[in-house]
Amino acid sequence: MTETLHFTTGDGARIAYRLDGPEGRPVLVLSNSIATTLHMWDGQVAELAKSFRVLRYDFRGHGGSDAPAGAYSLDRLGRDVLELLDFLRLARVHFLGLSLGGFVGQWLGIHAPERIERLILSNTSPHLGPASYFDEQIRNVCAASDLAATADMFMRNWFPAAMLAGPNKTVEEFHAAILAMSPQGLAGCFAAVRDADLRRTISLIAAPTLVIGGEDDKVTLASHSEAIAAAIPGAELVLLPGVHLLNVERPVEFMEAVTRFLIAR
Repeated sequence: MTETLHFTTGDGARIAYRLDGPEGRPVLVLSNSIATTLHMWDGQVAELAKSFRVLRYDFRGHGGSDAPAGAYSLDRLGRDVLELLDFLRLARVHFLGLSLGGFVGQWLGIHAPERIERLILSNTSPHLGPASYFDEQIRNVCAASDLAATADMFMRNWFPAAMLAGPNKTVEEFHAAILAMSPQGLAGCFAAVRDADLRRTISLIAAPTLVIGGEDDKVTLASHSEAIAAAIPGAELVLLPGVHLLNVERPVEFMEAVTRFLIAR
């Protein structure tokens, strides 16, 4: 694996990123879920790097990126990506976002269509509510002495009961990553999700789009994926048997859908 690099955004936040795969190939940006880092994609990078220059990054507030104080906005998270692309002199990219990464993908498709070649929106939604739920999560992570309860909640939301039933190295790694996270950074991204509402504007997305959903997703329901695919002109929809982190739970089926859409066209 390559080393983690950093660049600084216009508002002074250092953002961590990694590049894998040969230069000169089409660039594929991977954007992860809230409460995860760019390592969420470790299982996919080697395969994707055979065809793409793979660009991963940590959201502000997560992993190796800075965690500025205060609420973050989806606009700010989207601009972080655009500034990273500008920094790396990348004019157009493919973009694959899962969960919060999918919110960012929708924002880019709406607000920066000239930068997006093909768009994959996985396990995401144009809007999640109610706001009071996210306000409660923000209060909890800011008040708690550690993030153990928050980590347990995410595990239940992300993985099927079978993976949670016994010792599972993958689940343990994701759990440990949350315990190491900045509460301030997590709260900032909860605010971005709370305030995001793209329901009226996603029909403006013009990039060829694939929507991937989990039939048993408890957070971004399968019906949310169906609604996105119905709203974006010409979008394809793939529903997989699984919960939320489909790239982890269903890596073979997930990669088949992704590579078919990006390569075998």
